[in-house]
Amino acid sequence: MSRRALMISGAALMAVAVATATTACTDTESRIATTSGALPAPSGGVAEFSPAAPTGPNRIGTQSLHLIDTSRADPWVGGEKRQLMVSLWYPTHAGEGEYPSAAWLTKAAADSYLNHVGVGPGKVAFGETRGLVGAPVDRTLGDLPVVLYSPGANASRAFGTGIAQELASRGYLVVTIDHTYDATVVEFPCNRVVMNPDGEIADFGKAVSVRVDDTRFVLDQLELLEAGRNPDVDSAPLPAGIAGALDLTRVGMLGHSLGAATAASAMYADGRIKAGMGLDGGGVGPVVEAGLDRPFLVVDTEGKGGRATNALLQKFWSNLRGWRLNLTLKGAAHNSFGDDAQLIPIALPFAGVSSQDIREMVGTIPTDRALAFQRTYPLAFFDQQLRGVGHRLDGPSPDFPEVAYAR
Repeated sequence: MSRRALMISGAALMAVAVATATTACTDTESRIATTSGALPAPSGGVAEFSPAAPTGPNRIGTQSLHLIDTSRADPWVGGEKRQLMVSLWYPTHAGEGEYPSAAWLTKAAADSYLNHVGVGPGKVAFGETRGLVGAPVDRTLGDLPVVLYSPGANASRAFGTGIAQELASRGYLVVTIDHTYDATVVEFPCNRVVMNPDGEIADFGKAVSVRVDDTRFVLDQLELLEAGRNPDVDSAPLPAGIAGALDLTRVGMLGHSLGAATAASAMYADGRIKAGMGLDGGGVGPVVEAGLDRPFLVVDTEGKGGRATNALLQKFWSNLRGWRLNLTLKGAAHNSFGDDAQLIPIALPFAGVSSQDIREMVGTIPTDRALAFQRTYPLAFFDQQLRGVGHRLDGPSPDFPEVAYAR
């Protein structure tokens, strides 16, 4: 398998197959088990991966939702309505051990994923997140601002777990979205795993358009959730206190790579999104020429072709009419963002990827510094734009010499 095919997220897309089962799972106990079931505990010599621990003061609850947009045929495959899996991440007052911890990837999805990228059985074990499945929402924090997360092309919502956990630990409700048949792997209830049926996305304009529709549909479902209705098609139990806990007047969006383009395009299409942040992704579609009148934070790298050399990103930047900031993370590469920053150096050596090729993917920035950026700057941006607090983005910080500012 080529190095291009082994890249876990971003513009590289892997050849994959699609499962044929379509029956939704209605067994509540089975649903909870698959949501929380991690891979077996590793034996000696097995590499382990778990997303970075959050640093905020709150414990974290999580719940997955199975959503179906009955108004829309799936644009990638025939004969079915558009189905999505999303995860909610939010602060909880539950104690450790009161609820099961969610897996980073559930077993069926993890097995499919590792097999495809060429990592042999028993080489890498995915551990648990800090999310407590179904734990009640901490309502003492008041209404929670909402952040949507869209992953890169050929990446799953799990790859944004570290960022989602950090924001949730700081009092946000984060919604991570799987864009089905674009994502590397999506596991629906009853262990139904689907992957990209065509091997790769050739039409990125179409992909962003589909993702924008996905995002707007998810926002509609959050409005139902806020109103006390259960949008999960299998009637999975919802966390206590979720109804009425969302502040849908304060919605932001964050994405990596194609997810960054999705965040910009979704903001252009839907005024409910008040602020957007893109991690190393360019502009796609009408928003490039039209620009935005709301805050947008562009994060780029020197190696991939950031704003300095990317003509579409330059045009998008020039047409931003609201608050704007461009941060360049020195020493980073395209996969220095999201959980890739940790996962690639752990997993891909078992697929035969050289250390030089891994450096091209994740850059020369130390992993702890990449994670420090992800803990700090999304929080600073959404705190400033959705909560009106904080000064981290006023200018360069001696705590982060690797971050360059441009306005």
